[in-house]
Amino acid sequence: MQKKIGLFFGTFNPIHVGHLTIANHMAEYSDLDEIWMVVTPHNPHKKKKTLLEDHHRLAMVRIAVEDYPKLKASNIEFDLPQPNYTVNTLAHLEEKYPEQQFCLIMGEDNLKNLHKWKNYEVLVNRYPLYVYPRISEGTVQPQFKENVSITRVEAPIMELSSTFIRNGIAEGKNIRPMLPCEVWKYLDEMNFYK
Repeated sequence: MQKKIGLFFGTFNPIHVGHLTIANHMAEYSDLDEIWMVVTPHNPHKKKKTLLEDHHRLAMVRIAVEDYPKLKASNIEFDLPQPNYTVNTLAHLEEKYPEQQFCLIMGEDNLKNLHKWKNYEVLVNRYPLYVYPRISEGTVQPQFKENVSITRVEAPIMELSSTFIRNGIAEGKNIRPMLPCEVWKYLDEMNFYK
């Protein structure tokens, strides 16, 4: 039977409880069977120098999802041409796993900018989009407001960012409650972001 897999893309630099809360909510409160946390080697919109090495970010995602059977860590983008574009990754996944149905998970902030994405029409026409609420500037483009391929999921609004966590660590703040316990240990042992 075909599985419906939600793809949650991110640099996960580091993965935090906000990411896990949204991913788990999508797994439990939508018709998605699994959520793949796709670790992006290089987001075309982010500066590379602030990123931990790919294998460290993947290791932290693997640690974070260990106790969640519906969540999986994915390094599918590691071997694809850089920079990564979502439309190319989805085409690759369809080819590699023809028996699965892939869906895209994004925050409302990304939906507001979707018209700027490479081949966004292909994304909207070919793949179901699952959108969770985010507090952000701007408005959703008219073509996305009533689109049947876009499902809005009433997930908790998480105003936590990896940037905030990295800055907190650099400033010597105790940010432990914001990270899964084992991820905190990994970061601390490796002396990351200090």
